[in-house]
Amino acid sequence: MNTHSNLPPELAPGALDEATAARIERLIEEEEGTLNSFTGWLGFLGTGLALAMSLFHLWAAWDIVPTTTLRFVHVGFTLVLGFLLFPAARRFRHRMMVWDVALAAAGFYVIWYMVSGGDELQDRAIFPEPMDLVVGWMMIGLVLEVARRATGPVMPCVAILFLLYGFFGDWLPPPWQHQGYDSERMIPHLTIGLDGIFGSAIDVSATLIILFTIYGAILQATGAGKFFVDFSFAATGGKTASAGRTVVLSSFLLGGPSGSGVATTVTLGTVAWPMMKRVGYRADDAGGLLAAGGLGAIISPPVLGAAAFLIAEYLNIGYLDVLKMAIIPTCLYYASLLFMVELDQRRIAAAGNAVPDDAIQVEPIPAMLRKYGFHFSSLVAIIVFMVIGYSATLAVLYAMIVAVALSFIRPEQALWPKKLLQTLAAGAVQAVGIAATCASAGIIVGVITLTGLGLKFSDIAIQAAGGSVVVTALYTALIVWIIGLAVPVTASYIICAVVAAPALIKLGVPDYAAHMFVFYYAVLSEVSPPTALSPFAAAAITGAGPYRTTLQAWKYTLPAFVLPFVFVTDPEGVGLLLNFRGEMTWVDVVWQTLLATIGLAALAAACQGYLLRALSALERTGLVIAGLLMVFPAVLDTVAPGVLPYPHLFGMVLALGLIGLQWRGRPAAA
Repeated sequence: MNTHSNLPPELAPGALDEATAARIERLIEEEEGTLNSFTGWLGFLGTGLALAMSLFHLWAAWDIVPTTTLRFVHVGFTLVLGFLLFPAARRFRHRMMVWDVALAAAGFYVIWYMVSGGDELQDRAIFPEPMDLVVGWMMIGLVLEVARRATGPVMPCVAILFLLYGFFGDWLPPPWQHQGYDSERMIPHLTIGLDGIFGSAIDVSATLIILFTIYGAILQATGAGKFFVDFSFAATGGKTASAGRTVVLSSFLLGGPSGSGVATTVTLGTVAWPMMKRVGYRADDAGGLLAAGGLGAIISPPVLGAAAFLIAEYLNIGYLDVLKMAIIPTCLYYASLLFMVELDQRRIAAAGNAVPDDAIQVEPIPAMLRKYGFHFSSLVAIIVFMVIGYSATLAVLYAMIVAVALSFIRPEQALWPKKLLQTLAAGAVQAVGIAATCASAGIIVGVITLTGLGLKFSDIAIQAAGGSVVVTALYTALIVWIIGLAVPVTASYIICAVVAAPALIKLGVPDYAAHMFVFYYAVLSEVSPPTALSPFAAAAITGAGPYRTTLQAWKYTLPAFVLPFVFVTDPEGVGLLLNFRGEMTWVDVVWQTLLATIGLAALAAACQGYLLRALSALERTGLVIAGLLMVFPAVLDTVAPGVLPYPHLFGMVLALGLIGLQWRGRPAAA
């Protein structure tokens, strides 16, 4: 199985120099694991197993498979493929070692034991037999090892710490203390029942995430990624000065095919950085914008990140409802990015660094749409199928069929049987890392539910915050952010959904708002050191310092940091999630969206230090205050009630006054 490179397929050979390509590939491997490249019978075996995994899940999406069987088999494929395709260490890459075969065989055995045990095994969960415990310990060890290979050592270490808490929690002082559990109680809970490894996270991975991963692989194979980049250049003017706007637009379109913030960043950076450099972008500014585009790909409908599927599972709602909640926040995120890009162009021109606005050789949009516009069809089809009543599982399955059928419109992109089978296998391989993360996170969630840690943590957080929703939200954001520094986005959301979100819900925040809050802050780990994979990949392309690039990425991703607080601190803020409370109407939603848009624009200008001309320190401070008052009018009423009766109106007046000052000072600045 030839998986020698993790670089996005849109990158043409020679697009990056060898050293840069190696650095970027290593960064991608930190998120997606180091893959073996086998030829001969080993390559055939790896491809065959990956193809079998894809075909099984496509069949399960079409037909009814018992829940426990589906979860068991999904983890079984993950273990076997994980040990065969991900080496124990980089120095063993491209070699099949004896221990890899032994571990893969052990993974097959434990899953066979689970499946063959049937209902009788489930009935023994309370009073397990000795062999049940042996197999359970083997299962935990195998899951932790495959997660280490696919995602790095941090996730398994965190899971081991939670295991120790489950076993020895009776030694801790209150309020963290619990009764303590032995192997006979802990191991069956984590490995036999549906509350641990085979819990809701693996259920979502087996029923939704892998299907969307296969769908993304199909889009990649049909050339959709390249089309979206080319279309973005054409749609934004087809000139070098449009490079910044193109990054914003194409990051949204690439979210579905790539499925990865890092891959999106690399794909865009390779194409856009030379033009961004030509029009005057500094290396760290360009890297920050590219990383912000990568983050946007994770939060953009119709696919979003893997954690979004878990939101639907935890809230027991349809995936279409999650997409609906993401619409306005996504639009606000990209509106703010576009505003910052326009300010970039003004700032660069004012500094005298602009160059002639060269045209880029791209086809006219009508001609491009006639040839390749069919790539939009399957993205639209997912939404259409869900709107007319199909489940998300069937919707993505039918969207795959649409994408494969339409690929034959262009002979060079057609998915003939051989190419289609290779694509299905590639989709399964991409899903292994996520499945390993979900299984490992299931250990953590199982310990939390067994020990009651989630409820304890909620009480502790609420007491520390003095019962304040605003302070609890700040604590929650900090906790999610810190956990996200160590583990992938999906794992960060899973952990915090059962630990941190209940604290907000106890204080009256709607459950969907609390979970969306946790989701957005989990995603922010994509641009936060020490993981900060997207900014680091962008820095490798632009040649800027990785931490300066990360700081610039924070500037561009400001809306993602700020906006989630509106969901949980403002009673009417849930209007931005298109959910209505009490007597809320569409007028209230429009008003909330307008306030947030203007407020984020003011904050964006303050971060850029430029509006109609360069901002003074006082003007930047004024815009920060104006922006916060418009975005968070309810916070001031909570913290200091009655001090400012209409904070949002005061913020608008302050912003208009500062724009007036900028306008008057513009000739002098010129």
